[in-house]
Amino acid sequence: MKTLVLAFCALPLLASTAYAGDADKGASDFKKCKACHSITAADGTVIQKGGKTGPDLGGVIGRQVGSVEDFRYGDSIVAAGEAGAVWDEESLAAYIQDPKAWLIEATGDKGAKTKMTYKHKKGAEDMAAYFASLSN
Repeated sequence: MKTLVLAFCALPLLASTAYAGDADKGASDFKKCKACHSITAADGTVIQKGGKTGPDLGGVIGRQVGSVEDFRYGDSIVAAGEAGAVWDEESLAAYIQDPKAWLIEATGDKGAKTKMTYKHKKGAEDMAAYFASLSN
């Protein structure tokens, strides 16, 4: 019984580390994203220069999905945000691995579409950890 209780208590700890990535690897990997995205801090400091095809990713962790002011998102990602989706490490890692599949799951709409065609199949948890490190 004691072992069962200890195992049950350890589950939240295991779950919280399931998406623990390497922020340094994610920072290095951002070069694959900067053709479309930049990262700007809340005070206006440019952290990573990049394109404007995608929204600025400064402060993405903790932000409502599809909510960067003056950015023209697709309908599906806006619907996910309006339904209450907020970016955390887990959801961001899942999204960048397969944006369309994530949107289908988040919205329940099998016809959901995404403007982001790139799939970051390897190291998505590192990228999410990098964005989380910028939020601290």
